[in-house]
Amino acid sequence: MANAGLQLLGFGLAVAGWLALLVATVLPQWQMSSYAGDSIITAVAMYKGLWMSCVSQSTGQIQCKVYDSLLSLSAALQATRALMVVSGVLGVIGIAISTMGMKCTRCGGDDKVQKARIAMAGGIIFIVAGLAALVACSWNGHQIVSDFYNPTVPVNLKYEFGPAIFVGWAGSALVLLGGALLACSCSGGTSGGTSYPRAKATHPPSSREYV
Repeated sequence: MANAGLQLLGFGLAVAGWLALLVATVLPQWQMSSYAGDSIITAVAMYKGLWMSCVSQSTGQIQCKVYDSLLSLSAALQATRALMVVSGVLGVIGIAISTMGMKCTRCGGDDKVQKARIAMAGGIIFIVAGLAALVACSWNGHQIVSDFYNPTVPVNLKYEFGPAIFVGWAGSALVLLGGALLACSCSGGTSGGTSYPRAKATHPPSSREYV
């Protein structure tokens, strides 16, 4: 029962983190305009995401535009998009495999050892998905910091961390934690050996049997 509860906890955390990664991938607020050192007060805020850029005005009106060309984007942005997409696809595969291997489901047969191995494989896939998303968010964050402290970059082209990148970091942590719990909870299911009935001791025939 303890392993089943740990599996449910790990699966729930992994799914919640995967949903957060999907939200972070879609949101356009990966980078938000920074006016540090600029004395001009502006009523326009610019946001950059993985798929589009948006302009927000003080009146609350937001206008977004999808990137016209994939080849015109920077290598860091293309790599971030690819890693986030790979993370989302791996999350779907991890959910399917983990569901078949969990003790509370009837999928994957009745062999407990086999189901434990399937659930462990799902946990490992979740860990790989979390690592891919973590690398993507960290790479994008490093690029933002490098451009912010680069004196050759104009002030109006400098950006800061947007809300989406924090959602991505949080989702990556949840997916990694959930995958680790799934993998660890199933480690005990494969170590149990098969018990065999003890053979009865045989005694030599007594002399009474020949009488």
